[in-house]
Parts: sequence; structure tokens; C-alpha cells
Amino acid sequence: MGVGVFAFLGTLAVISALGVILQRSPVHSLLALVATLLALSGLMIGLGAVAIGFLQAIVYVGAIMVLFLFVIWLLNLQRDPGEPGRLAVKFFGAIAVAALVAELFAFFVRAPMSPMETSSSYGSVDRLADLIFSRYLVAFEVASLMLLVAVVGAVAVARRWPGDEARPNGAVGADRPVLQQARRA
Repeated sequence: MGVGVFAFLGTLAVISALGVILQRSPVHSLLALVATLLALSGLMIGLGAVAIGFLQAIVYVGAIMVLFLFVIWLLNLQRDPGEPGRLAVKFFGAIAVAALVAELFAFFVRAPMSPMETSSSYGSVDRLADLIFSRYLVAFEVASLMLLVAVVGAVAVARRWPGDEARPNGAVGADRPVLQQARRA
């Protein structure tokens, strides 16, 4: 990969990552995250890890981002234009960003300038499958269960029960049969 292509994809990844945290709309933030993941996928493909690059594009952009989009739509997240800025959150966020920039600078200062030696199986499907289904099998399965629980939880939170819109002050659960039977007992 040429230096120009690497610089373009790296710059695109950084700018779109900033877009993830600076956007007020959750959908716009999600689209910026998709651009970030696609730029990282392009970087991986350009650096020789073709299988990992394509898997990143297929799994994260193609599946996980669609899942996030459905969760945003189910929860009906909206940008609140009247919400005042929170000074403490912005202050601690600025401190965290400054710490991350300092850590990144320290990393680049101490990093060796010689190219890294890699094996011929670096980034191959065989090596990836060997790692996922041997060393990281439990973590892989736990991550899939966490995603499943997140989807079920989002659907449960977003589900409208019959008569929910008729209750004053957003009271929830007053007319459900189970709760009515429990109150009678």
C-alpha cells in the first residue's frame, strides 16, 4: 500500500471517528461509525490482512451496525434540542481525550521505526479460525450471547403494551393482568 493511500484512509478513519463522538443525532453518529469501520477495513486490506479486512467489513459494518440501527429505531432515540450542555461531562471528557492523546504520543515516540516481521499466515482465514475456535472460543461465545441479550433487552424495553398510551404521566403496568391479580391478593 502506498503512503498516500495509507494517509488518506488513516485520516478518514480519524475524522469519521471524531464524527462518532461529535454528532448529536444517534443515526448520524452510527453512520460515522460505519465510515470509520470501512476505513479501518481498507487499512487492513492494504496492509496484507485481506481476510480480516473483509471480515471486518462484513461482520461489523454489515451485521453489527444494522443491529445498532434497529436498536436506535426501536428505542426511538431522538436528539433533544433543548437539553443544556453538561459542563462536568465536557470537562472530564476533555481530560480523557488529553490523556489518550498523550498516551498515543508516548506510543509513537517509543515505537520502533523498522518494519514489523510477520509470518506468511498473518491475516489468513486459517489462522483466524484457529484462534477463534481454540484460544478465544469462550470469549467468542460470550460476545455472541451478550449481543443476543442486548437485542432481546432492546425489544423488551421498546415494546408497547396495550393501553400504555392511555395512562396519565406515563405510568406503566397498571392494567396488566398479572399486576392486577397480584394487587388483589
